[in-house]
Amino acid sequence: MRLLPKLFVTLGLSLLALSVSAAPDNPKNGVDFRTLDKVQQTDSGEKVEVTEFFWYSCPHCHAFEPALESWIKKQGDNIVFKRVPIAFNESFVPQQRLYYALEALGLTAQLNPKVFNAIHVERQPLDKDASIADFIAKQGVDKQKFVAMYNSFGVQSKVRIASQLQAAYKIDGVPTIAIGGRYITSPSIAAAGLGGGRQPEAALQTAALKVMDYLVARTAKEQGEAARPPVAAAPSKKK
Repeated sequence: MRLLPKLFVTLGLSLLALSVSAAPDNPKNGVDFRTLDKVQQTDSGEKVEVTEFFWYSCPHCHAFEPALESWIKKQGDNIVFKRVPIAFNESFVPQQRLYYALEALGLTAQLNPKVFNAIHVERQPLDKDASIADFIAKQGVDKQKFVAMYNSFGVQSKVRIASQLQAAYKIDGVPTIAIGGRYITSPSIAAAGLGGGRQPEAALQTAALKVMDYLVARTAKEQGEAARPPVAAAPSKKK
């Protein structure tokens, strides 16, 4: 979603159930999702690549996380899921390095939820090198090992690539989901399919997930057709 100063009010389960019927049944290009002018290369083989562009300090990314994790599990082997931490300015870079350091150490599944919780529940900023290193050490990770990875050439290279991907996918808000290197959607984009205006956040999440289901199926079909060998033309008969 866009980086808004106000947070939407979290709804109860009854409103979440009502929001399902409001989700777009026939997602439309330019309304519920967008198609990139230039298709981006993916490296997920025959599977559909799904990428979340996110920011640890984004409240909407934090709110979307449980529903997104459930959706990923539901997709199973249909997709290859990736995350790209974004940076709208230099102050975002420490959290980009945090994500890639955790990824390199194999700790994202274990510590991503704790990072989100620390920022959005415990109100720890975690936006400076020192505070990040201290927090990770408190999670039982060797501080020197983490700092070495955090400052490594490999992590710095991934941060540069993340900036390139952010520009290539024209990311102007988070969370944004890219599918198959061709399509993007998000809770805020899907809001258009709900008639625009202010919508409960739970309704926007439900709409986005339904659009994502549609785009994964569409991309899988397109990739299958592209991989199918062309049918040879029948030889012409001699007169």
